[in-house]
Parts: sequence; structure tokens; C-alpha cells
Amino acid sequence: MTTSTIIVLVVVVLLAVWAISIYNNLVKLRNNRENAFANIDVQLKQRYDLIPQLVSTVKGYATHEKELLTRVTEARTAAMSATGINDKIQADNLLSNALSGLKVSLEAYPDLKANQNFLQLQGEIADIENKLAATRRFFNSTTKELNNAVQTFPSNIFAKMFGFRTEPMFEIPQNDRASLEKAPEIKF
Repeated sequence: MTTSTIIVLVVVVLLAVWAISIYNNLVKLRNNRENAFANIDVQLKQRYDLIPQLVSTVKGYATHEKELLTRVTEARTAAMSATGINDKIQADNLLSNALSGLKVSLEAYPDLKANQNFLQLQGEIADIENKLAATRRFFNSTTKELNNAVQTFPSNIFAKMFGFRTEPMFEIPQNDRASLEKAPEIKF
């Protein structure tokens, strides 16, 4: 074997190791993103389990809010039956909107707001919403890492070859942004 043949073999081996390393990193980043969404799924499942209890507690006080309660229940059902990360994100956004409407509507029921069962459920839902916010931030962080790897050179070459693509973040729908940019109204 000549020196030039050995050099060529070493270069080929190094390039192969480098390509394998990039590919493995892309797989690891994709798996981290999927794991992060699995954590969101756990929190969403807890949220979905609490919603029927909240709805039944509210029903006793807010009988004329049937349409709103129906929207919450339908949004929960749609969210539970969603498949795929992107479908679940969209379904969760609809459920969050329905729950927001419920929170606003409950302001008209001072007796309900003082009810111990309702206060406990409200506290549990607030806790889950905080956990969901944290897991969504982690999910977006892992999505950003994957997207950076998919878009930056040289890993973008391998990403394209092996079918990796940029993935969407867990974002607030565009039509909800206007209401979130408005300062909250505080009443005493």
C-alpha cells in the first residue's frame, strides 16, 4: 500500500465518521423534540382529565353558559383525538381559547368563585397551565435546536439527504395575538 492510498483511506474514514456524527446529532435532536412533546402530552392529559370536573362544577352555577361549556367540552374532545404533533398543537390552541372564554365568563359568578371544589380545581388547572407553559418552552427550545441543525451548514446537506426538515414551534395562533398584546383589565 502506498502512502497516498493510506492518506486517501484515512480521509475517507474521517469523512464517514464526520457524516455519521452529523446524522446521529440530527437524530438525537429530532428525538429530543419528540420527547419534549411527549412531556407536553402528559400535561395535556392531566388538563383533559380535570376539564370534565371543572365543567360539572361550573354547570351547577352557570346553567345559561351552556354554549361556552359545550365549546370547552368539544375542544377537549378534539384535543384528545388529535394525532401528530402539529395537530395536537392546533387542537390545544383551540382548547386554550375555550378555557380563556370560560375564565372570563366565570367572573359573573361570585358564589362559584368562593366554592371550595371550584377553588381546588382552579388551583390544579393553574398549576397544570404553569407546567404546560414550562414544557412548551422546553419543546420550543428543542425545536429551535433541531431547526438550527437542519438549516446550518454543513448539517443542512445531510438533513436534506435524510429527510430532516424544519419543524414548527408551539406558538399562539396569529388571530389570538391581538388580545394578548392588550393590557389585562383589572377590576376590584
